[in-house]
Amino acid sequence: MNSFTQWLHEHGLERYEPTFRDNDIDFRVVGQLTEQDLKELGLTLGHRKLFLTAVAALVNPATANQDVGRVQPVEQNPTPSAALSTASGERRQLTVMFCDLVGSTALSEKLDPEELRNLLHDYRTRCGEVINRYEGFVARYVGDGILTYFGWPTAHEDDAERSIRAALEIVSSVKQASTTEKLSVRIGIATGPVVVGEQTGVGDQSKLAIGSTPNLAARLQGLALADQIIVAASTRRLIGN
Repeated sequence: MNSFTQWLHEHGLERYEPTFRDNDIDFRVVGQLTEQDLKELGLTLGHRKLFLTAVAALVNPATANQDVGRVQPVEQNPTPSAALSTASGERRQLTVMFCDLVGSTALSEKLDPEELRNLLHDYRTRCGEVINRYEGFVARYVGDGILTYFGWPTAHEDDAERSIRAALEIVSSVKQASTTEKLSVRIGIATGPVVVGEQTGVGDQSKLAIGSTPNLAARLQGLALADQIIVAASTRRLIGN
C-alpha cells in the first residue's frame, strides 16, 4: 500500500482509491482539487468536506477542523522556543525536516545490492554532513528517508532558517552522490510543538519527537516533486524573507 492509499484509508476514503488512481490523482495534485472536482469524481457531500479538510491538515494542522471549500494555507502562531520538562519527556518547539530519495524502488531493481548499498551510504553521508554543518540532529533513517530535527538537542534562534539552508544544500549535494545515476530528493519541513523523549513501550523512543509536526513534515515531503522543498506556513512565518 503506497502512502497516498494509506492516507485515504486513514481518513475513511479508501472506497475512492480506484477513482483517484484512474484519474492520476495523488499527493502531487490533491491541493489543487476543488469541491466541484470532487463532486465530478463521485464523492458524496460529506466525503468531499472530509477530503478537503484532510488535505488542508497536510499543509497546516490549524485548518484541520475548519469547513473548507478549497485548500488555503493558514499560518499558525509559533509557540515559545523554550523547552519545558514534562513527566514523559521534554516539550520543545521543533523544526522537522523529512528528506526522501526519489526513485529508490527503481534503483533497487536496477542496481546490484552492493552497488545500491554503496550509493545509499554516500547519499546518507552527504546529507549527514550538511545537517551536521547546520547543527541539525538526524533522529532516524527510514529506508532512504532521513528524519532530522533542528532545535533538539541543541536549540538556536534561527533553527527554521538553518533547516531551509540545509535542505537547499542537500538538494544540490545529492546530485553529486553518483556518477552513473541521476539522483534527486524531495523534502518537507514543518515547525511546531513536540515532546521529545516520549516512551511508548516499544523499542527505544528516547530520540523520537511526538506530535503533529513530524507527521506534517512527512506529508509535505510526500507532496513534493523531485528536487522540491515544501515548507509549512509555521516555518515560513519564522524565516521571513
